[in-house]
Amino acid sequence: MTLFHAPSNQASTRVLTLLKQANAQSVAHATEDQASSHKAQDKAERTEFELDVTEAPPTTDQLKNILDYLGGSGAAGKVISGAENETDAMRRLKADGGAFQRPLVVDWNQGKAGMSAKEEERLLVLTLTVAGENESEIMKLIRSVPKETEKV
Repeated sequence: MTLFHAPSNQASTRVLTLLKQANAQSVAHATEDQASSHKAQDKAERTEFELDVTEAPPTTDQLKNILDYLGGSGAAGKVISGAENETDAMRRLKADGGAFQRPLVVDWNQGKAGMSAKEEERLLVLTLTVAGENESEIMKLIRSVPKETEKV
């Protein structure tokens, strides 16, 4: 999983903290699960994931995948400031990497991406919520990491 991060962006910093907490919790519960059966926790918790944090904008290949994960060319303006379509997004990214909107989380293995385009949505990202209709795209992505099969 990759977080495209901007340290000066408060929402991005909080998303990083959230991802680190989610990963630490899954590691702690995985250790407990090895010692005994915690079926209720097994259902609620997700597996450990590798987190890559980068301040660099995505490559053009990564951007193409991100746009595909977010629904195609229509997502271009959400990901690259002012972009009208995929071609325009590629051009703008090459001209100015700062046009790339952060925070954005990508699960390359599952082909999913999550971001928050509106400030109100960014505030939702900052809180650990239970699954529900107010859940942010990033929280949904974190919760969707597939659980490893039980270890013997």
